[in-house]
This record gives sequence, C-alpha cells and structure tokens, in this order.
Amino acid sequence: MDWDPVSVGDSACLSPPPPQGMDSSPHPTELSGPLVEEQELSDAYLKEVDKILKFFSGWNQSEQTEFVKTLIKQMGQHQHGVINAFLRPMLQRDFVSLLPTKGCDHVAEVILSYLDAKSLCAAELVCKEWSRVVADGMLWKKLIQRKTRTDPLWRGLSERRNWSHFLFNKMGHAHPDHRFFRKLYPRIINDIDNLETNWRSGKHTLQRINCRSEGSKGVYCLQYDEQKIVSGLRDNTIKIWDRASLQCTQVLTGHTGSVLCLQYDDLIIVTGSSDSTVRVWDVKTGEMVNTLIHHCEAVLHLRFQNGMMVTCSKDRSIAVWDMVSPREINLRRVLVGHRAAVNVVDFDERYIVSASGDRTIKVWNTSTCEFVRTLNGHKRGIACLQYRDRLVVSGSSDNSIRLWDIETGSCLRVLEGHEELVRCIRFDSKRIVSGAYDGKIKVWDLKAALDPRAPAATLCLRTLMEHTGRVFRLQFDEFQIVSSSHDDTILIWDFLNFDRNASSNEFWSNMTSTDGHLHLGGSSTHPASSSSSTTSSPPPSHINPFAPFGANSTSSASTTPTPSSATNSRRSFTYLGEGGAPPFAPPTSSAPAAQSVAPASPESPPIREREEEEDEDPASP
Repeated sequence: MDWDPVSVGDSACLSPPPPQGMDSSPHPTELSGPLVEEQELSDAYLKEVDKILKFFSGWNQSEQTEFVKTLIKQMGQHQHGVINAFLRPMLQRDFVSLLPTKGCDHVAEVILSYLDAKSLCAAELVCKEWSRVVADGMLWKKLIQRKTRTDPLWRGLSERRNWSHFLFNKMGHAHPDHRFFRKLYPRIINDIDNLETNWRSGKHTLQRINCRSEGSKGVYCLQYDEQKIVSGLRDNTIKIWDRASLQCTQVLTGHTGSVLCLQYDDLIIVTGSSDSTVRVWDVKTGEMVNTLIHHCEAVLHLRFQNGMMVTCSKDRSIAVWDMVSPREINLRRVLVGHRAAVNVVDFDERYIVSASGDRTIKVWNTSTCEFVRTLNGHKRGIACLQYRDRLVVSGSSDNSIRLWDIETGSCLRVLEGHEELVRCIRFDSKRIVSGAYDGKIKVWDLKAALDPRAPAATLCLRTLMEHTGRVFRLQFDEFQIVSSSHDDTILIWDFLNFDRNASSNEFWSNMTSTDGHLHLGGSSTHPASSSSSTTSSPPPSHINPFAPFGANSTSSASTTPTPSSATNSRRSFTYLGEGGAPPFAPPTSSAPAAQSVAPASPESPPIREREEEEDEDPASP
C-alpha cells in the first residue's frame, strides 16, 4: 500500500512509520520542508487567486484574520509546517545583529551590557555578530567596572591587585583590549573564592611589627588604612607605621600616660589617655592642635564622626562633644548612670551605646542624649562592643561574647570559646572577630550565630594564635586582620595573598598593561625590621567543646577547613574609625554641660568596680 503523507478532508494524516525507538510525533522543525514533491500551480489557481486577494484586501483586519484561521483549519499537517517555516522569520528578529546594520552599534552594546557574567558568556556563543558586539563594546570591562563601583570587595581587590587603573585610566593612555578583561574576570572570581577559603581554613601570610617600646611595653589601640597604621602605646606615644615598609615614620608625644584609645580621619587623630585628657593632632604634620580636659580619670574609649564625638572614662561618665573644628570642640552633654568604669562607646544617628564594668550595656538617644534602655546578661564586666544597625556585639570578662538586638534589648546568642577576658571585638556582614587575654583571635560565623538553629559547635570558624601576650585591639576588613598586643607587636594577618596555587600569583605578577610598564600586583617585600611568613592555624592540643576549631601556636602546619552553613554576602567596611555607622549631622541645640542620668536597674547585679592593673590595661572589669 502507498503511504499518502497528505491528509484528505478531515481524515488523519498518514506517514511512514518511524524507525524503532524513535518518537513518532512530528517536531515542528521537521515539517518546515516539503514531505512530497511540490506540485505546480494549476491554471485554475492562477486564474482565481487575484479575485480572492481582491476580496481579501477589502475586508477589515478581524475579517482577514478569521478567514485565514478558517483556511488553516482546512489544511493538513504538512501544510501547517510549510506555513510555520514561512512565518517564523517574519515573527522573529535578531535585533542585536540587525542594529549594527542600521548604524546603531551602541544600542546593541547597551542591551548586552545588562547581562551578568554567565549570560554574557552565553551571548558570546550565540553567533559571530553577538560575539563581535561583546568584544567591540568592551562589555567584560564594563561588567568589571560596574562590580567595582558597587561592591566593596571588588573595589578592594582592584586596589590590592592594581587593576583599577586599567578600568578607569584617562584618555590618551593605552587601554588593554577586550581579551585582557575577558581573562581578568575569572581570575577575580578565583581570587574571591580563594579569599573565602583562606578565611575558613585559617590560611594567611603574617607580617609582624615589633614596636620596641622603651620601658613599658604594650600596644593598646590601633587603626589602619592602605597607607599607614596608627598605634597608641603604653609608653605614652602614638606611633605611625608605613604599610609598605612597616617602618615607623612618625612618633607623636604629648600624653603623660598610656594612650588607651584613638581614632583618625583625613584631617585629625584624636587620642585618649590614662592621663585623663583627650588630645587632637593634625594627621599630616603630627602637630598637637587641641587638648580637652574634662574627665577626672583615664579616658578609656572614644568615637567621632561628622561633627560629633563621644568619650568615656574610668570616672563612670560619658561625654558628648560638638566638633566645630579641630581647635573648637565643645562639651554638649554628660551622660551618667553606669556604676563602674565605662570601658567602651559606639554610636550612630539613632543611639549611643556604652558598656561598663558594672556588667551592663546602656542605650541612649543620640539626638536628645536621653536614656533608652539597659541590656543585662553578662555575668562580669564588659570590656568591648561594636554597634551597627540593630546589632550590638559585646565581649566580657566572663569570657563570653553576646549578640543583642538593640531595639528589643534581647540577647540573640552567646558565643563561648575564649578562656579569658574578651578584650576586643569587631564584626562586618559576614564575620565576628574577637581577641582575648588568652592571646587568641577567634573568627566566628555571624550569619550562623544569628540563626538560632545553628549548632554552637559550628560558630567558631578558626582560632589564630601568634601573639604571645594579651590581645588588646584588632581591626579587620575583607582581606586582613590587624591586631595589637601586650607583647609589644602589631600583627597583620593577610588572607588574600596566601595561595597554594602558585600560578595564580604568577598571573598577577606577570600580567602587564599594553604599555608594558604597569604590573598587576605582586606582594611587597619588607625590610628586616619586620617579619613575614606564610602560616595557618594548626589543630588544638586539647578539645574544648565551645571552641572545637582551636589552634596551637607552636606549629605552622595547615588545618582542615571548618564546614559552616554560612553563605556569602558582602558589605562595606569602614576604614576610618572602627565603627560602621552611617554619617549624619548631629543635633545643634542642647545645653552644653547638661547631664543625662540613667535610672538604676533594680535587677542589676552588684557593682563590681573595674580595677586598673599594674600594666594599666584599660579593660579589667
């Protein structure tokens, strides 16, 4: 029997049976070509077609559409396929390929510039014309530029790896071609992945600054940026260190007691001392431009931003200042209510937060300086805290760290693992980093800590042990931790430049710009006065159930990375000042020296005065 592939009337279409194992249902693309030899057009058709078209053109659009739909229903599958093949190119347009032919290359580039990296890779494979648009439009460069402008991690990498000038170089300078940026992008992603791995596994390079204090030894406070580290020492001096050479470039003298706290910005350095004074220095010249005498005992901590400063003291008070200029700083208000030395303060446009040896954290309204609430929970005095958004993280001489919701006053989590007083603490959007009198620095998973379902054993990601004395102060960003200690050293823990894959570092060292001069960042070498090594935290000599990922400082062997449920999220880290509060304009009207008193909490624990030890450590609650 002959197989007729064309349907007759309403009967089903017959076609030869498919090979065994194949789907018998036709695919639209298989019907785009003729299944039988095309028949010649008959004389009757040629005679009548013009009349039909004349009638057709006289109808409105709805009538024409209805006629075509009725006509198509009378056709068979083969005819449907032929019509489909005819209509497809009429209904689809490759605008990206067509725009350049109309002189609109820039429009095609703008359309593709909205793609992410994965989609941009796919776009390059669509056809040669799309690939040409991606290359001519330098779309990989634009993607990297966009991420560098919006993501602090990318911005930091661009500065450390020295490829930022390739993105934003001036007119007239040589520009790398598209292939350079196409190759650069996966290297950046590899850097980011390695950085996260190094944080979790404790892989780092270590640089050491020996402060060589005369007489009393100890570095109580510090702050850093890309050019310098500013440190406050027990020997009454402020020393400024060059980041590239790790050499001391300037020594500021004037305090008659240990320098216990400091903060600087582009214009000034402000320091607080056990001599009860706050001093203001010109950051460029080192000249002392102001001395504030208000507190009657040691100034233990201070913070300033955008025209407002808050200081706290062993005298149990908090002072709020208006900073008109470096030489004009006026006392606005004194806050009293703590029943022991106030060890630390932090603030933003909503709240001032203070912590004391009386075991409490007090919250004050920034605008009115009125008392808001007390956070109770620590069993001993509180030595450190940081406040950002709704989160307060505090460390205490009860050896614990607590996370608080400032709006409700509730304790969200208790972190345990340090064996002695928790002296310093910082956090960003991903991590908490703490330093303690046990000489250890611990890195905690912030996201997991805020999840009540996360097991306590998964919260400490890594313990770093290189200091031989109490850890007094630390600061960190996405790439490094900088810490100071009673052992008279400043340590720089670099998690970016530890790379088990040497070829990665070779890429950054060997890749040059088109002018052949500028290299993508290699690591600096430092003079003999500083020490540098590649190291990681070894396994603990004993297991503490609260710190299962501890470390032993006697070894430099690598450890197995610790698993965690945390996911990546990135957030800006503030170099200028250890806080991360957003800038704001302080209130302008208030009584210069009015006091705000916090009511005593009836459930407060007995007062435990903070006793200053022989080494003048400012946090001994």
